[in-house]
Amino acid sequence: MEKSVATLDKGTTCSAWNYCGQRLAAGSVDGSLCIFDACDPASSSFSRTFKIKVHEASIVKVVWVPPEHGDAVACICADGSLSLWEEVVEDSQPLEWKLCKSFESKATKVLDVQFGALQTSLKTVVAYSDGHVKVYELLDPLELKNWQLQAEFQNAIDSVSTFGRANCFSASISWNPRMGENQESSFVLGFNSDTPQLNSPKIWEFDLAHQRWLPVAELALPVDKSDQVFAVAWASNIGRMLYK
Repeated sequence: MEKSVATLDKGTTCSAWNYCGQRLAAGSVDGSLCIFDACDPASSSFSRTFKIKVHEASIVKVVWVPPEHGDAVACICADGSLSLWEEVVEDSQPLEWKLCKSFESKATKVLDVQFGALQTSLKTVVAYSDGHVKVYELLDPLELKNWQLQAEFQNAIDSVSTFGRANCFSASISWNPRMGENQESSFVLGFNSDTPQLNSPKIWEFDLAHQRWLPVAELALPVDKSDQVFAVAWASNIGRMLYK
């Protein structure tokens, strides 16, 4: 029999479980971020434990940071802004959620963000409405406010091509969860845009020797390369990729 585990606020636009499924983050049309926790460790019922206004615009996506780096949530809003909120405790004060980083972007909108907990550091990939992607690296594992831009490029095989101004409506990113000792970090990215060269899913892998990201595979047949991509995901246990 179906059972309700949580009652979300009216106007909820998006939600996401944390990595262990013990906490739920939800974004609202009024720009509020809500956190839900289990009433009892043995219970499957969740209640709202915190609510904070993060932006004037509606929140369209929430993404949890990997648990090795504490409890933190990235929020993408309808105006394309991206902010990172962290649960902190100061002195004897109760737990609070505070802004620890705003990723500035004046001319373009953020469409998607995903975190990758890699062997060397935490990285995040951010996809933008102009078809560009930025890779940030966390400088200090204990300070989620200190990020450094590691790379910026377009989701295209031929880097010397010029497409004019691209208009991307959505994007989907997925980190490869399969990390062996000799395997470099990689992620797949696809766009829904008016520029065919940007749409097809491409796997980007970090070239350690030259310290740069390279496209190692394009996941589309020649006749399908212009197809718009709405979602990509790796199979969690074997590192295979699916897209739609």
